[in-house]
Amino acid sequence: MAEILILYYSNGGSVREMAKLIARGVESVKGTQARLRTVPKVSATCEATESDIPATGDPYVELADLKECIGLALGSPTRFGNMAAPMKYFLDSTSSLWLEGALINKPACVFTSSGSMHGGNESTLLTMTLPLLHHGMMILGIPYSEASLATTQSGGTPYGASHVGGAMDDKPITEDEKKLCLALGKRLAETALKLNA
Repeated sequence: MAEILILYYSNGGSVREMAKLIARGVESVKGTQARLRTVPKVSATCEATESDIPATGDPYVELADLKECIGLALGSPTRFGNMAAPMKYFLDSTSSLWLEGALINKPACVFTSSGSMHGGNESTLLTMTLPLLHHGMMILGIPYSEASLATTQSGGTPYGASHVGGAMDDKPITEDEKKLCLALGKRLAETALKLNA
């Protein structure tokens, strides 16, 4: 079974819920399964460390997860128009994969959640693609053939799936946002299988 890595950081829970929806989209494609992974928080205290295994939720990502996958969905909450520090911190540790070209020609997509409309979703999605492009990955978005892209009143962009979670991350994911997450996961899986054939 070919695996698609869904790598995310979630503080309030919305990005994690989006990751699960994208995983459902991936697993709707015969021959693929989702591998959900997260990254640990970054501490401002140099001595602070977390356990190698999170107390709850998905396991922490390892470089091997990236090498073994045939496609990647990368998700992070929006922080001032950019990805959250824990995700950037992890991506900064992937130089060894870059040196060996381990991610070249693998398809990838991105997803995010912000606290407000115009809260930086699109700039976050775009900046999340930059390290993936440096790795030689092939970036997938959401085509306008997905009807929910034209009807959404909250999240959803051609750059990737997005959600407007509210200042307290308490707004539920809308039906349009759910459909776009599912569609993005399905498109990623279908493309990965074609490229991996």
